[in-house]
Amino acid sequence: MSSGKNDESIKSCIILCGGQSRRMGKDKGSLIIQDKPMIKHILSTLNHQINEVIIVLNDKSRIDKYSEFIDPTDYTYTIRFVEDKIKNKGPLPGIMTGLSYISSDYALVLPCDSPYVSRDYINIMFGEISENSQAIVPYHDDENKIKTSEPLHSIYDKNIIPEIEKLIGEDTLHIKGLIEKIETKFVLIDNKKILKKEFRNLNRPEDI
Repeated sequence: MSSGKNDESIKSCIILCGGQSRRMGKDKGSLIIQDKPMIKHILSTLNHQINEVIIVLNDKSRIDKYSEFIDPTDYTYTIRFVEDKIKNKGPLPGIMTGLSYISSDYALVLPCDSPYVSRDYINIMFGEISENSQAIVPYHDDENKIKTSEPLHSIYDKNIIPEIEKLIGEDTLHIKGLIEKIETKFVLIDNKKILKKEFRNLNRPEDI
């Protein structure tokens, strides 16, 4: 449960850009899609929806690279570039890193390679937060919510940081292992309220 110590009026978003992009063969967030870097499609969608963005990158050189083409004055929220505290261990440490920097109790986590996320989706997800929820996670199939979940398009409570640290210490790096252990509220992807296209990501050159 959230401590209530942070400003509940602030909406935070963490964008994960620390992956090694092995399948794409090049850094995905900076890849040009429709005349601009992929991450900038997400940043534009977030305008007027949230108050702060934490962009988690895997090293100082990538922070410098992203700082060159992302101008914070183009957006209605604050942007902070941070270095992943634990590198090359997948997205779980990136979520932990991002949560440690947010000003609010909760943050929407998004990957840098999902340019189709909509403003409606952002509003719906934040509207699902309730007092006892440590995570808000969309899923595709009622038969197996965890197996068909989308944990990289989810909201997390910053108070789960110790649980993430414990899992990383045990070398349990699957995010679905995390959502099994915390108080997770699942939200169905029904193609009505939440559309399946929100979760389309670009992993390989042929996806572009």
